[in-house]
Amino acid sequence: MRHHRTSRTVLAVVAVVALGAGASACGRSGKSSSGSGSGSSGKIGLDFPRSDTDFWNSYSKYVNQDISKDKIDTLTPTNSNNKIDVLVSNVGTLVGQGAKAIVMAPQDTGAIASTLEDLASKKIPVVSVDTRPDKGQVYMVVRADNKAYGEKACKFLGDKLKNTGTVVEFEGDLASVNGRDRSEAFGDCMSKNYPGIKVRAEATEWKGDVAAAKLQDELNGGTINGIYMQAGGAFLASTMSVLQQKNLIVPPTDPKHIFIVSNDGIPAELQAIKAGQMDATVSQPADSYAKYGLFYAQQALAGKTFAPGPTDHGSNIIQLPNGLEDQLPAPLVTIDNVNDPALWGNQVGK
Repeated sequence: MRHHRTSRTVLAVVAVVALGAGASACGRSGKSSSGSGSGSSGKIGLDFPRSDTDFWNSYSKYVNQDISKDKIDTLTPTNSNNKIDVLVSNVGTLVGQGAKAIVMAPQDTGAIASTLEDLASKKIPVVSVDTRPDKGQVYMVVRADNKAYGEKACKFLGDKLKNTGTVVEFEGDLASVNGRDRSEAFGDCMSKNYPGIKVRAEATEWKGDVAAAKLQDELNGGTINGIYMQAGGAFLASTMSVLQQKNLIVPPTDPKHIFIVSNDGIPAELQAIKAGQMDATVSQPADSYAKYGLFYAQQALAGKTFAPGPTDHGSNIIQLPNGLEDQLPAPLVTIDNVNDPALWGNQVGK
């Protein structure tokens, strides 16, 4: 049975913003409500959150490609290197350089509230990519449904293991809403649907070396039947190294096979699935994160607003207490569809 973990308690969200009441939701086509349609314009400031994972490096690549292709008026992007104080400083620099809208991806979603409120007081709209700030006004959050990540991983492992055995879960940083959402959803799904599976949740703060050390300990303590990695970009290489040392990378037909499901959809994960080294990943759309992060920043500068509902790009906008969120689709990739370009050919693994 899975025990309750108080560290996963979701922080209270108290800031409220009224965005696009009565407007019709839309996608990149721009069919949003905009009043007179004559909004402000100006430069977009961008901060890349980190450069130590394949996923975020791919996101940065897509952002730069879109800026060049669409001739978007942006300032030179900054990089906060996974440090909230650096992000706050970078935002101040971008505003000082004339940014009229900000695209960011705060990794500590609880510590960015005062910066968001400061930007709101200056009437500088914020688009948050991949992460949803716990507090503070945002124009739009662009991310996939991270609770669905945890649920899809849970159902995949639960069905493969037939409600028995032990699963190790590499939690992301619980200071991030993504880590909390994935952890809560995975744990709740397991407790409800697969009570026969014992889940060993390991805190990692998105660090591969920490995950590797804890996996060693778990394997030394007994048989492991499944692994859920909340970020393949952070955990895949170190996990494969440990399993290889233990001679545990074997086909699914072998009783020693450890079923592995991840989140990200990076090229290394896709190759591992094709090679039979891991079994599934929930693919995060890095290209769409870049595309729609920039899109919504442009729409904000144009004075346009949005409201909850389906979009014309296959996603759904939901209402948050502090803004709106465009939840982009993220498919489960397995050996059955890993070569299907129609499903995810434009994802990070392309």
